[in-house]
Amino acid sequence: MTTTAAAADLRAALVRQLTADEGLTDPLWRAAATAVPREAFVGDYFREVPGSFPTSWEPVRENGDGWLKAVYTNQTLVTQLDGRVHPADTDQPVAGSPSSSSTLPSLALRMWQQLDVHDGHRILEIGTGTGYSTALGAHRLGEENIVSIEVDPSLAERAATSLKAAGYTPHLVVGDGLAGHKPLAPYDRLIATCAVRTLPYPWLHQVRPGGKILVTFSGWQYGYALALLTVTDPGEATGRFLPGWTSFMIARPHDRLPRQNPTLLPGDQRPTRVDPATITTWTGTWVAQLAAPSAERIDAGDQQILIDHATGSQARTQPDGHGGWTVTQRGPLRLWDQVEDAVETWQAAGAPHQERFGITVTGDGQRVWLGDEDGPGWHLPV
Repeated sequence: MTTTAAAADLRAALVRQLTADEGLTDPLWRAAATAVPREAFVGDYFREVPGSFPTSWEPVRENGDGWLKAVYTNQTLVTQLDGRVHPADTDQPVAGSPSSSSTLPSLALRMWQQLDVHDGHRILEIGTGTGYSTALGAHRLGEENIVSIEVDPSLAERAATSLKAAGYTPHLVVGDGLAGHKPLAPYDRLIATCAVRTLPYPWLHQVRPGGKILVTFSGWQYGYALALLTVTDPGEATGRFLPGWTSFMIARPHDRLPRQNPTLLPGDQRPTRVDPATITTWTGTWVAQLAAPSAERIDAGDQQILIDHATGSQARTQPDGHGGWTVTQRGPLRLWDQVEDAVETWQAAGAPHQERFGITVTGDGQRVWLGDEDGPGWHLPV
């Protein structure tokens, strides 16, 4: 495609910013960022309406005022809501939850750097999305070495058109990325632009031993941690979580189902041992999620509510009027007990960021551990 001088200037300025502020140190990835026209992959997008509740989104038209400048700002641009609504579908603000986006360039490039790719490596990308990250990989490694999977047919079609217009023709697959793509395996690297509750075992049989997987783990409390794993044997891997704060939309098969607002019921009451605000922090949420992986969390300040819909278990905290908090629990799972135990274990280790955690995956399960493999740990829901 033909790029304008204005777009090229903005792209070069963004690369300089990412180099100075975001650690874009690899000259080969800087070259990819300079060459790939992000404007080819965005088009119309949604912008959050400030102060709206519930959150609503207004469409921003391609080539409208400030559009190109926004494309070359280091920000995520939402391109789909609720798995079906696109900016072209409306002229008015609409409510909804983001289901696809053009990831902020610094994150896309940082993850490619963290993946530690080398010439000749064959890559499986989970989540084509708009195709921008796919194009970066194709420019760096050659389109013949990129296999990218997108579950949403409409997004896949748009991405294919954008990639072709930009001059890239990697191997694109429409399907469930959690199943990988066995016909073109084995792969040297796997990179996921969605989050998962648990590592899909097909990935561990399609990435060769010694190969690496870069993926964000999340769950129904929406804690996030980015991990880099090395496949040790077919079906097995180990790795550590990385510094920073990375979040992605959860893969659709792993996301929670829509629920009605819960009815809070009476139960056993006692004083809490930890401040409920602890589980609203970045790593505190992650720890609580490890402890109660099948529970959803409703954040209401001092009143933290945990709901396990499968068992009917509930836990909710509230101030006791004397500077502390009480918790009310009911059901077969004592959700707050589980959370307290995990939080106290984490705090005893100094309340570290996720980079102090690691993960081991075998055929028997998936265990996240603190410190080293012999340290305290929690099992992911497989």
